[in-house]
Amino acid sequence: MSAQFTIKQIFQDHWSSFLSSTPSIRPIVLDEVQKMLNCGDLKQGYALYYCHHCERFHFVPFRCKSRFCNTCGTAYQADRADSISAKLINCRHRHIVFTIPQELRELFRKDRTLLDLLFKVAAQVITDWMYSLNHKESFTPGIVCSLHTFGRDLKWNPHIHMIVSEGACGNLTPWKAFNFFPYVMLRKKWQTTLLYQLEEVFGKDRFKPLKNAMYSNNKDGFYVHAPKSNFNSPKAVANYITRYIGRPAMAQSRITNYDGEMVSFWYNRHEDEQRQDETIPAFEFIGRLIIHIHEKYFNTLRYYGLYAKKHKFADKLVFLLSRHVVKSRLLCRRWAFRMELSFGHDPTKCSCGNYMEFLGVFRPGDIAFTPP
Repeated sequence: MSAQFTIKQIFQDHWSSFLSSTPSIRPIVLDEVQKMLNCGDLKQGYALYYCHHCERFHFVPFRCKSRFCNTCGTAYQADRADSISAKLINCRHRHIVFTIPQELRELFRKDRTLLDLLFKVAAQVITDWMYSLNHKESFTPGIVCSLHTFGRDLKWNPHIHMIVSEGACGNLTPWKAFNFFPYVMLRKKWQTTLLYQLEEVFGKDRFKPLKNAMYSNNKDGFYVHAPKSNFNSPKAVANYITRYIGRPAMAQSRITNYDGEMVSFWYNRHEDEQRQDETIPAFEFIGRLIIHIHEKYFNTLRYYGLYAKKHKFADKLVFLLSRHVVKSRLLCRRWAFRMELSFGHDPTKCSCGNYMEFLGVFRPGDIAFTPP
């Protein structure tokens, strides 16, 4: 079912006015928003099908492929889920969330290159801990990290979602299970390592006051959430991946009302999972969304440990998906298959019941380009 109110509709109504009233906008934001606004417009190109039985043409518009677009972001999310699943070892996985205090968040917004540190430090916390358990073995787990810059209320809140294998390969041992993740140690090490890295960037004299305040205000370390999970089956791991990896900042189904000026939406408060309803001006809504558009080529998904490179014991491990399944899923990425899976009908089948012939793709500038 399509959303009653769409993000694209809100941007179409207010983007021009928003640009006029906003002094400086990052170039990547201008590009991604324009892609989203042009998504599905036949004037930007299309694929052409023809039914010989009823002599009708069917135009299929090109999509923008932008992660900022909710329509294309869904397909991107599914593709990412399949590519990640192809790497995963068939074992239990733990979901860990690494967060930072509010006082540090603005640093990462002003200088987005610092976001790389969040990936690096989060992975280092886990690998250093496992290394400390047995230096000779130097156990290596499989780690997938995904960056989210948004909280449930769409405000700037960079944090790392990690899935890590509850087990690792050692130098001498093919596989050792790890069922216990020490909360206190993870929090302290996450805090210490991240603050050290930031100090290296900003310099001791400049960063020292903020560093001291962070230790004083967060005596238990920075918050790390690592509950024991139920990722003990391929389906459970796949469901997690689909939910958290590569998704847009906001699902359009959360928009409850839009009257042309004000946008109402809901979210479940993180502290107690209680529903919160919020109504804000369209300009503020747009501002909250575009802040989460990443710079070009910035990778929000990164692999570490066993998932970054092949271990010498990799041939002894059982993976989540076989190569045959991976190949089958790659074939299922076709546009027609997705449409049939989502809406229950084959888009290459004409309303008269006959299959249409694919005539080709046409882009602006082509001689035969004639959008209806």
